[in-house]
Amino acid sequence: MRIFLNDDMHEVSPGTLAAALETLGFGGRKIATAVNGRFVAAAARPRVELADGDKIEVVAPMQGG
Repeated sequence: MRIFLNDDMHEVSPGTLAAALETLGFGGRKIATAVNGRFVAAAARPRVELADGDKIEVVAPMQGG
């Protein structure tokens, strides 16, 4: 299945947002996520089923001041 992660196309197995993030190397990291422009809380990621062509945004917090 084809998804877009931060505007880059990736092929992943059909499944959940949590599974795709794990496959793409984001497992266990503190990140914010959105699917097709809608925020997805970390607790909801295992329940969000992805569809072909979905657009996922991942943002990692930055430290500094």
